[in-house]
Amino acid sequence: MTTSNRSPRQPALLSPETAAFYRRAMAVLEQAGVPFLVGGAYAFAHYTGIVRHTKDFDLFILPRDFDAALAALAAAGYPVERNFPHWLGKARGADGSFVDLIFGSGNGLTAVDEGWFRHARRGEVLGVQVRLCPPEEMLWSKAFIMERERYDGADVAHLLHCCAEKLDWQRLLARFGEHWRVLLSHLVLFGYIYPAQPAKAARGTLPPGAARIPADVMATLIGRLSRETFDTAAGAGETARDAVCRGTILSRAQYLFDIDTHGYLDARLPPSGTMSPEQVEQWTAAIEDDG
Repeated sequence: MTTSNRSPRQPALLSPETAAFYRRAMAVLEQAGVPFLVGGAYAFAHYTGIVRHTKDFDLFILPRDFDAALAALAAAGYPVERNFPHWLGKARGADGSFVDLIFGSGNGLTAVDEGWFRHARRGEVLGVQVRLCPPEEMLWSKAFIMERERYDGADVAHLLHCCAEKLDWQRLLARFGEHWRVLLSHLVLFGYIYPAQPAKAARGTLPPGAARIPADVMATLIGRLSRETFDTAAGAGETARDAVCRGTILSRAQYLFDIDTHGYLDARLPPSGTMSPEQVEQWTAAIEDDG
């Protein structure tokens, strides 16, 4: 058996036209007084060192600034779209690239609020000094993306690998709230993915994955799991009336069968969630477009 010494594939370079569009979009929002955070691939590269150029540039804004952001970019000459009014709009550059204006998430769960801006980190993107999405909020929003065509679990693992010691764990726990099982699942996988210290790491500088998660965080989450398991076994769990399927929070497509066939309630809808039936319908209808 032979092993390959091939280096990882280098990311494609960003064209000057695309880079100029991204810089111009940030300048337009700055001039319009619309606060924004850079997220997506550029914030991810800042925290992890993993560079990947995509055809979109993620700017996170407050929900109240969505209309102003679209108007400012339209006035600057860029075609804009309200793709999904519950979380996302786009501005298109001449070369076909996009600036995504994000103020929430497709599942209606991870809304951008003042806390994102309060805990933002400083960094440089495309030669511009900007504020970056905090790693806690990046991890929180990525943790729920488990589609067939896109799974962000590796991004979560890499954020943990590079930032575990610097995360505000109590704030992260608060962000997940009642969805703490999702966080626990990623933390368990993190220990599986990185079971040992790499040989080339300086001795004692990088403990195994599981050891890098604060013991009190794991104890809190495992304690919740234990109590909930025993409560359910004792008959104190949810009733049939409360039989929601939270799978739709993780994937907009893969759990529709459970809603349509088995009669589960969609956790994205009230009283469990924040999305309206119309928003769910629009988000579901776009599955074929993204497939």
